[in-house]
Amino acid sequence: MDYLIAFLIGGAICAVVQIVMDNTKLLPGRIMVGLVCIGAVISFFGWYEPFVNWAKSGASVPLIGFGHLLFKGVKEAVDKQGFIGTFYGGLESAAVGISGALIMGYLASLCFKSKMK
Repeated sequence: MDYLIAFLIGGAICAVVQIVMDNTKLLPGRIMVGLVCIGAVISFFGWYEPFVNWAKSGASVPLIGFGHLLFKGVKEAVDKQGFIGTFYGGLESAAVGISGALIMGYLASLCFKSKMK
């Protein structure tokens, strides 16, 4: 049942984003930044954690979940270290995901040629 819920919730999030992409003139980069910001704002109000506990990876894998992860890391670091936690908390909590994206992007650049001239 957990797999079904995760699939349906993750698919619903992606479907809503696809509808926004198809029906607006927003650039993909702005939509991605917006999703991360929406995740952080929803986490600020305390609504995203119960949603993640219910939907599991269906809510934590999309970019909204990345915003939640960044906010959660910053909040924990600020509680422990004070203001300085603002600068390293988000990166510390999301380091594995950020590193994975950088490594995979680098490997893809080695395997494929850019068509930009």
